[in-house]
Amino acid sequence: MKYRQLGSTDLSVSEISFGTWAIGGSWGQVNDAESLRGLARAMDAGVNFFDTADVYGSGHSESLLAEATKGQKDKIHIATKFCRAGDIHDPAIYTETAVRAYCEASLSRLRRERIDLYQIHCPPIEILRDGSVFEVLDKLQAEGKIRHYGVSVESVEEGLLCLKYSNVKALQVIYNIFRQKPDDRLFAEAKAKGVGILVRLPLASGLLTGKFTEGTVFEAGDHRHYNRNGESFNVGETFAGLPFEKGVELSRQLSWIADGRGNMTRAALRWILDNPNITCVIPGFKNVAQVEDNLGALEVPSFSENELERLRSFYGQDVHPHIRGSY
Repeated sequence: MKYRQLGSTDLSVSEISFGTWAIGGSWGQVNDAESLRGLARAMDAGVNFFDTADVYGSGHSESLLAEATKGQKDKIHIATKFCRAGDIHDPAIYTETAVRAYCEASLSRLRRERIDLYQIHCPPIEILRDGSVFEVLDKLQAEGKIRHYGVSVESVEEGLLCLKYSNVKALQVIYNIFRQKPDDRLFAEAKAKGVGILVRLPLASGLLTGKFTEGTVFEAGDHRHYNRNGESFNVGETFAGLPFEKGVELSRQLSWIADGRGNMTRAALRWILDNPNITCVIPGFKNVAQVEDNLGALEVPSFSENELERLRSFYGQDVHPHIRGSY
């Protein structure tokens, strides 16, 4: 495992880390025992950073992380998020009273005295423009409740706005072969300001595994069923904003990336890791096999310049016109 510095912070994190949305819920059925085995396998491989949120299974993934990392608080870093347990458009949930309550609840579930990275969870751009919430986070940081803070964003515009606040130390963004826009400007500006980049949804909700067909059916409780067209939250969070059938078609056209790299999953993650402006990639998982597959990206060859150019052209010509939602 290799480690990368999270922007200008004192945190050094594994370049492959893991997100825990899937083991909390909203990705179909999960098994807690298998989730814990997956977390243990990741840590055995040198993973020292996990991303979660208070709404992942209504706090369930935070509780699982507490169990998995018991006795390793100094070695395993945890990032969590807040605001989506309420009405994200209501300014009241960004006040000191509300944010402090969210923070204390997460600390309790995580069984920790400090959160390593506390992130605002995809707030509306109006909240970011107002900026009052950052003053609240400054206060929590001064008290030692949080070590650093950042923002999970939906769009490049939101990310650039966050860079105007000097204590924002990390941005969490959607970035994958189907969502390449952040690399046009955002990543370079973030690096220049000492802001780390966490990449979520690196496999475009599974499209970039190459395992789906147009006839694939998802469980009713899986967001890939109930948010396919943005019915519940930003459509960009599901299949990178692509219509499912179009995404499946495009993924077939990308099957070549697996040549010499084992499979599309490992290739898609390798493509992200090859970007020097990325701090880490945080794929999700529901079992040990998926953890192993994601970790396999560490061992596969990087992309050549010709391959990278081919993927840039493919994105611009074939993918970008079909993306929906903020990006």
